Amino acid sequence: MELLVIIIVLALLFDFINGFHDAANSIATIVSTKVLTPFQAVLWAAFFNFVAFWIAKHIIGGFGIANTVSKTVYEEFITLPVILAGIIAAIIWNLLTWWKGIPSSSSHTLIGGFAGAAIMASGFSAIHTSIILKIAAFIFLAPIIGMTIALLFTLIVLRICKQARPHRAERWFRHLQLVSSALFSIGHGLNDSQKVMGIIAAAMIAAHPLGIGLGIQSIDDMPEWVAFACFTAISLGTMSGGWKIVRTMGTRITKVTPMEGMIAETAGAFTLYLTEILKIPVSTTHTIAGAIIGVGATKRLSAVRWGVTKELLTAWVLTIPVSALLAAGVYGVMTLF
Repeated sequence: MELLVIIIVLALLFDFINGFHDAANSIATIVSTKVLTPFQAVLWAAFFNFVAFWIAKHIIGGFGIANTVSKTVYEEFITLPVILAGIIAAIIWNLLTWWKGIPSSSSHTLIGGFAGAAIMASGFSAIHTSIILKIAAFIFLAPIIGMTIALLFTLIVLRICKQARPHRAERWFRHLQLVSSALFSIGHGLNDSQKVMGIIAAAMIAAHPLGIGLGIQSIDDMPEWVAFACFTAISLGTMSGGWKIVRTMGTRITKVTPMEGMIAETAGAFTLYLTEILKIPVSTTHTIAGAIIGVGATKRLSAVRWGVTKELLTAWVLTIPVSALLAAGVYGVMTLF
């Protein structure tokens, strides 16, 4: 029982870290365009992160992404030490990238850690390869989808607003950016909170054969307090902010106007809603970065700081293997005691 409780507490701690690590995703553009102050922006994002819980529960009627994450490792190979090692590795990598101001994917960190610990414990046969490959494919597909939607949306908006007065149009876009930021924050909450739910569900399933009180037979039996706790943790984390990453996302990739910020957030939100339907866990970081690049590229290719983009892509690609290696190392150390 004690180990399961530790795992749940650490998983919620990871969710909190995910909130302030990924707060930049939903507030970077709205802060950089000065539509909201940083404090106002994190409160705005945190509120809509929590709204996502009610949407998932009462409108969507389920947590499909959580189910996908829980099946990253085959059930017979899931043990509490494997999950613990994965979470510890994910927390380490998330804190390191936050400290360095690198907007890496919390999602892929968690999934990589889970898979890496399972491989260390039972070999490659422990992981559900098709699910891992699908998740890995969206490291590239999510930003491309976000970039394409942003590119097309920018061209459409520019055409519609061709005759608009610049000052009046900017005032409208500043108001609309509040809506687009809310939409993206809901997508962030829907996507990221469910990943931790999946890990906690996997731990509870692993605990069931051991006769532990909190054990469950399947993810369908997951108690409601798990979902509530995960959405609450990510909302509180978002309220803590992540200012180093805000700077990278909001100013270093390309400079954005209120119109461009609105378009980037809307494109990112559409991408997240699409992946919610497909039940594929993706990175909100990758999604919004791709959308910001798409917006910048409509002005001219040189408007995008491709050196920064290259650094981000490198971090994205390395996240799963590095977090997997970290988790394998943590699991190896745990077996010595």
